[in-house]
Amino acid sequence: MDLYVQTSSVVSKHASICSDQPAATRIGIDILKRGGNAADAAVATMAALTVLQPTSCGPGGDCHCTFYRKKDKKVMTVNGRY
Repeated sequence: MDLYVQTSSVVSKHASICSDQPAATRIGIDILKRGGNAADAAVATMAALTVLQPTSCGPGGDCHCTFYRKKDKKVMTVNGRY
């Protein structure tokens, strides 16, 4: 059995977005470059993954988010299921 592993990266100096698809990651970074916040970028990245990887992502799944709220300097976590 031959095993082929391919990795690819999208690099940005001022942001961090991680996904299984470079195109989805680029979309999230583009949202940040256009003035969007982390939540905007996360939603855009997930929307792209729903199209690019429909068997792994989509509405009705699990949700886990960790974020930093600057105004009161708190790290918060949300864990929810639809």
